[in-house]
Amino acid sequence: MRIPAHSVCRAIRDDIVSGVLPRGSRLTEEVLARRYGVSRVPVREALRTLQAEGFVTLRRHAGACVAEPTAQEAGDLLEMRALLEPLGAARAAVRRTEAHLKVLRGLVRLGQERAGRAEGEDLGALTGWFHETLAQASASPGLITLLTQLQHKIAWMYVAERAARPAETWAERGAIVDAVVRRDADRARALTARHAERTTASYRMRIPQHAVNVAGGRI
Repeated sequence: MRIPAHSVCRAIRDDIVSGVLPRGSRLTEEVLARRYGVSRVPVREALRTLQAEGFVTLRRHAGACVAEPTAQEAGDLLEMRALLEPLGAARAAVRRTEAHLKVLRGLVRLGQERAGRAEGEDLGALTGWFHETLAQASASPGLITLLTQLQHKIAWMYVAERAARPAETWAERGAIVDAVVRRDADRARALTARHAERTTASYRMRIPQHAVNVAGGRI
């Protein structure tokens, strides 16, 4: 059975974001096809997609390699996030469904409970699910795609430090959900902008790993 290119793309992207495939490392179709158990065709398609997303660089006569973003490019991501997340929250306030609200309320409840018990291990995952669900609630395919790509790239380029007062962070998210519930787009936008501005301080740049030649098998 032919494995679709988008599945291969997701697998390669996940390995890039997690650091299994370090920045600057060479990516050859043959080795990647063997690694993921597919033919070279979906790998080739996946690399083109990842190039468009900014995770891979394709060089003439040199092939593909994992991109090496600059500090300026990384900083731009946080600025774009601060602009797009409030827009997504405003649209979610207008377009959300009851299913979205159920998930958002559940995530806030779990986040507040675990923050209150100082169980920080799962808070990072809950944070990702919260923002992903809020983006999905915007019902704007283009915006969802941009926010999803931003989330992946920020996870790749930054380490999110644990919030000093996680209960306050989840209280802010609860207030955003309340605004979405009331269909108050202006308040949802303002609260999300304030939240994004405050949490930006929790990010620090990842230190790039030394490049590894994937063709040599050392991954």
